[in-house]
Amino acid sequence: MALRFTKMHGLGNDFVVLDARAASLRLNPITVRAIADRHTGVGFDQLLIIERARDPACTAAYSIRNADGSPSEQCGNGARCIGAWLHRAGAAAIGEVMKLESPAGIIGMRLTDPTTVAVEMGEPEFEPARIPFDAPTAADTYSLDVNGERIDVAAVSMGNPHAVLEVDDLADPRIERLGPAITTHSRFPRGANAGFVEVLDARNVKLRVHERGAGWTQACGTGACAAVATLRRRARVADAVRVQLPGGALDIEWQGPGHALWMTGPAAFVFDGEYWAA
Repeated sequence: MALRFTKMHGLGNDFVVLDARAASLRLNPITVRAIADRHTGVGFDQLLIIERARDPACTAAYSIRNADGSPSEQCGNGARCIGAWLHRAGAAAIGEVMKLESPAGIIGMRLTDPTTVAVEMGEPEFEPARIPFDAPTAADTYSLDVNGERIDVAAVSMGNPHAVLEVDDLADPRIERLGPAITTHSRFPRGANAGFVEVLDARNVKLRVHERGAGWTQACGTGACAAVATLRRRARVADAVRVQLPGGALDIEWQGPGHALWMTGPAAFVFDGEYWAA
């Protein structure tokens, strides 16, 4: 089976994009992992499948697969790439606000130019049962036992679950072992993306994210949203923050409860190709 694809990335968080608007695609986890292999396949952090929208108010729908074949509810960098892809395909105009059906629900999107996309990510969800996270009530931070070490993390959903740990220095060697352990911690029944954030000032932070199903990535859009949301909740940052990730910067705006959070950043095309699946 020949699969036409587009390779894209958002700040180094890379994707394979498939067009399934005309005909549905059913890829099993083995095939997804084969495409994700960086030595014998194409290589990606996430696979994005663009589908026909079920809601007539939406331009398109999309689903997400991680590199290990598991499904994902949301991907901020991937959403921006989908917006740029739809524009190149003639389905989205510059400046137009469009709606997309994501696995986590409907999101808004606006292109400021062909490769810069602003995404309305919805309102952050802090209720533990809706993240999901094992805690009786919502709190700013929670004490978590990670391999015998007690740490304080914030928990939030941006359509997918996140744990955010504020650190003094992203060069702290503990981060390398804490990331994978938090991602698979038992108090997150569906796993979590583990973000480590260093606050530089009220409008600038640095972030690294260990993503469930993908590992350490150059950038994580929902991770940047989660970091700003949890810091803003504790009045640690302003309502407009630049998040510096290993792959580059994202701009996050959130005015607080009752408002949707917006993420703005680049989306880049790498190449188009054809993958022959067994």
